[in-house]
Amino acid sequence: MEPSLPAIVGDSAALQAVLRTVRAVAATDANVLIHGETGTGKERIARALHAWSDRARAPFVAVNCAALPPSLLESELFGHERGAFTGATARRSGRFELAADGSVFLDEVGELALPLQPKLLRVLQEREFERLGGTRLLRANARVIAATNRDLRAMTREGAFREDLYYRLNVVPIRVPPLRERKQDIPMLARHFADAAAKRLRRVIDPLPARVLDGLLQHEWPGNIRELENVLERAVIFAEGPRLDLPDDWKAELPLPSAPAPGELEPRQPPEPSSLAAVSKAHILRVLEETHWVIAGPRGAAAKLEMNRSTLSARMKKLGIRRAAELR
Repeated sequence: MEPSLPAIVGDSAALQAVLRTVRAVAATDANVLIHGETGTGKERIARALHAWSDRARAPFVAVNCAALPPSLLESELFGHERGAFTGATARRSGRFELAADGSVFLDEVGELALPLQPKLLRVLQEREFERLGGTRLLRANARVIAATNRDLRAMTREGAFREDLYYRLNVVPIRVPPLRERKQDIPMLARHFADAAAKRLRRVIDPLPARVLDGLLQHEWPGNIRELENVLERAVIFAEGPRLDLPDDWKAELPLPSAPAPGELEPRQPPEPSSLAAVSKAHILRVLEETHWVIAGPRGAAAKLEMNRSTLSARMKKLGIRRAAELR
């Protein structure tokens, strides 16, 4: 029986074209590179590719290449032997071993450090690798699915990404369209997210009013599906009864232009928080959302805030900052 994937919601021509490509390539072992803006649902597409393939009964193992520094990411991908580095008190299998005959999903592959890129290339070309600190060759049988929101072709020209690795990953490119290119799906997605949030929060809600759908359709959604989901969850949280409305601040997180264009009005600024702690909390939350809650790494929240990872973790704990998924 074909797996159902209710999380992929929409019947627009743009989305259906993507799914047709996914179905076609799922029957092969070709490497796939999924392109798309932040929040478009690239991991959902990767999971569909795995679920519709002959590898569906084997593990789907996801790795965020931006979440760990290169030294730890190498161990995460390929494993390590006891004594390979300080703190390596036992042998540890990496993600390629754990995936076995399944799929390895390399999210944010554009953040992969240059010293690690030849090692990934070896896996793709020779289907073999060694654990960190080891000498025994291990076979890599997993299919590689990668995703990025960066222009890897431009990165190869700049020397930031190996050209041979790019071509190995980009055997079959799949572009996931941004939400502004598939606005036909917004009403269906909005109902899906509102119903899901109501179920999690044990609320009873009415169908979305026309004025809410009109507001959602007029927005450009720079944060794409993830932004839409957050807006609908906030609407359910703050609803005083079964009737939903858009939160007052639902566009407050959008970047504002530094100066209005000639003839335009000054943009309305969001209200200022009432205390220093509130200012700090709001700023940290904004950066965490921008980095998709990735704390470590050169593009993580700690680096953007110019803090050590431990300092940021302590500050989050003090301010009571926790990701919504951790509170459920």
